[in-house]
Amino acid sequence: MEIWQAIVLGTVQGLTEFLPVSSSGHLVLLQQIMNADFGGNALFFDVMLHFGTLIAVFFVFWRDVLDLFKKPFKTLLYLIVATIPAGLVGLFLNDYIEEKFYGGAYLAIGFALTALILLLCEFVAKRRKNPGLPLCWRTTVPMGLMQAIAVIPGISRSGSTIAAGVFAGADTKNVAKFSFLMSIPVILGSVVVSLKDVAGETSALSTMGATGVVAVLLGVLFAALAGLFAIKLMLKVIGKANYKWFSLYLVALSFTCFALNVCGIL
Repeated sequence: MEIWQAIVLGTVQGLTEFLPVSSSGHLVLLQQIMNADFGGNALFFDVMLHFGTLIAVFFVFWRDVLDLFKKPFKTLLYLIVATIPAGLVGLFLNDYIEEKFYGGAYLAIGFALTALILLLCEFVAKRRKNPGLPLCWRTTVPMGLMQAIAVIPGISRSGSTIAAGVFAGADTKNVAKFSFLMSIPVILGSVVVSLKDVAGETSALSTMGATGVVAVLLGVLFAALAGLFAIKLMLKVIGKANYKWFSLYLVALSFTCFALNVCGIL
């Protein structure tokens, strides 16, 4: 495991987990372009990068996390229900999605769909005259459904859930905070579920060596730091509902993926 690869992938994971550009899509794209080969340690490395982004969320929203467990537990209930669709998809369809949707053509489509979603979100948010709705079933259930769709690489989890909340009429600030809180059970769930598979790779993990351990630790550190930066930036972007630059970036990335796929590179 090359240290520079771990740093790059950790930084990209932290940034794209919370910016509306799809972390899974970027990691798939980068790993194929860099020809990154972590051998039997690939799953362990992926789990640790997600742990790094989880640190960032807890650091920023620790007060909100504690408030979830205070009466009347309404937000906690919304969060549990909104997490169920993504949990079911991850549990029953994860292998199928990894097999069918990790090609260059699917990445191009996913990035293009995210770009369209963000443009529509900006259009709706900037033309809304009345204050948005508080968190309720009408706003949180669509966010949960969109989070389930966003398990497909190229479709942004944060972008699609925020857009779903805006389309449902929710207040943008409430949507932003709830979207980030929604990432906690999803990331935590993926880490816990993957631990069983990681446990089966003990022989591979034992061969990591000092360089491999340093690479993993640096990957986690850069994922956490980049995640902190991305969350702060995203909160400002959501306040202004300015998503068009992300859309333009995703359109360019979509064309790039399509071209690489046609050339047989991706």
